[in-house]
Amino acid sequence: MNRRTACLAALFTTISASSVFAQDRTVTVLAAASMKNAFDDINVTFTRSTSIKVMASYAASSTLVRRIERGAPSDVFASADIDWMDYGIRRKVIKDETCTYLFGNELVLIASKDSKLGDVTIGPGFNLAQLAGDGRIATGDVEEVPVGKYAKEALEKLGSWTAAAAKFRMTEDVRAALSLVAQEQARLGIVYATDAKIEPRVKIIGTFAASSHRPIVYPIAATATARPEADAYLSYLHSAPARAVFDWYGFFLLIPPIPC
Repeated sequence: MNRRTACLAALFTTISASSVFAQDRTVTVLAAASMKNAFDDINVTFTRSTSIKVMASYAASSTLVRRIERGAPSDVFASADIDWMDYGIRRKVIKDETCTYLFGNELVLIASKDSKLGDVTIGPGFNLAQLAGDGRIATGDVEEVPVGKYAKEALEKLGSWTAAAAKFRMTEDVRAALSLVAQEQARLGIVYATDAKIEPRVKIIGTFAASSHRPIVYPIAATATARPEADAYLSYLHSAPARAVFDWYGFFLLIPPIPC
């Protein structure tokens, strides 16, 4: 091979490698289970707009941040509560300066669509144990999973936790709790309003007042090992098309988004 041929071969190899790299840009997103439907829709339009692929994984915020802490590949973390984002920041696996509160949610009481239970008023002295009867109440683990933590906090404030505690069936994330009610394996469930909206087999029978628990807000940030594509993804989440999706699914938009 002469020198000119060798140079052309090297140039072709470089160009080919660059093209593959450009086409193979990816952002890995770990997001709370309650965001799945909205993020799935947004990820499609983000890829269409930027040619950056999205690898998304959904679970309880507690599970996800611990995966990040153990070194799981990740670029963006979206949590369903402040505590688990703060956990990641304290352990220096999250870039504090990239964190923003993007939207909020409501806590609701659900039953299966065919349940004979009607609307109930949730207030001080609310007798959840009596309402559940011999059935179970599904929600996320009240010590770990954000929706469960909000549920326990609200019920303690209303004076309803002690009597109802033994009836709870705690799950690994909010979607698992939603599924138990949809399949009539639990008489009642405490989930987010956005989860109830996407499941036709359940109905909302009561809403917890915002004053009964800490604000339900979703902080989103880049991880400490984030690739440059994370910046593009976070910016897209603040765009009008993305915010329209969040609004359609029932999340409360914070305008403008608030730095953590």
